[in-house]
Amino acid sequence: MAGSEGYVTTHVLDAARGCPAEGMTIELYRIAGETRALLRTVVTNADGRTDAPVIPKGEAERGVYELVFHAGAYLDAAGVATESPKFLDLIPIRFGVADPAAHYHVPLLLSPYSYSTYRGS
Repeated sequence: MAGSEGYVTTHVLDAARGCPAEGMTIELYRIAGETRALLRTVVTNADGRTDAPVIPKGEAERGVYELVFHAGAYLDAAGVATESPKFLDLIPIRFGVADPAAHYHVPLLLSPYSYSTYRGS
């Protein structure tokens, strides 16, 4: 239900360079059946986090969401050489919010040829 205190955050770490991934664009989508609706676009700060939760407190709703990390553009801007076409460019992570009162943390650990994620705290 909307109006709960649940929220969603993210954090991106650049494993290839050993630092937070500053300046990465991330899009947040709400998924409902075949419909994919863009809710907002954010950019990571110097700590690899967004300045505010990607879904702020009080706006979390039960359902399916997708974060799309613009890894290719970030790696280009960071000067990390990759092949062409890039092995990783846009990285979608689709996840479910079962409890709209909970905090969901969806981090991304990135290198030019691999990534991992998990439900963080």
